[in-house]
Amino acid sequence: MKKDNKNSIRGKKSRAAGARFELRVRSELEKQGWIIDKWTNNVDLDEKKLIKSKRKFNPYSKILGIGTGFPDFIGIRRKSTNYDVIGIEVKGNGWLDKIEKEKCEWLLTNKIFSRILIVKKGKKRGEIEYIDFAKKYR
Repeated sequence: MKKDNKNSIRGKKSRAAGARFELRVRSELEKQGWIIDKWTNNVDLDEKKLIKSKRKFNPYSKILGIGTGFPDFIGIRRKSTNYDVIGIEVKGNGWLDKIEKEKCEWLLTNKIFSRILIVKKGKKRGEIEYIDFAKKYR
């Protein structure tokens, strides 16, 4: 087996594991009373505005995937007479890179979301940890 083929297989497994983790996070938040949907927008840091995320096209499988928005999900929950609207970014290790931090900062400053949760895998198998962006990075 060639090295490229091994990396291809590893990439497929990683993407599949990430997708499974996103589904698990989504279902857990829905059990907590949140309405969860895929966020299909992104932040253009050069122009400082919200834009539609580009759709991904896989030429091999001829599939047009849903846009790769940032953050991954939007969560909405009724809070007395108002609604709580949050952004949810799912990361296996919980770390955001510099650009992702800038995007989170912009989304919070411009009041797109009231807060942004970073969701990561816990220390124990199957455990999910929630980190408030503002508490960790601000």
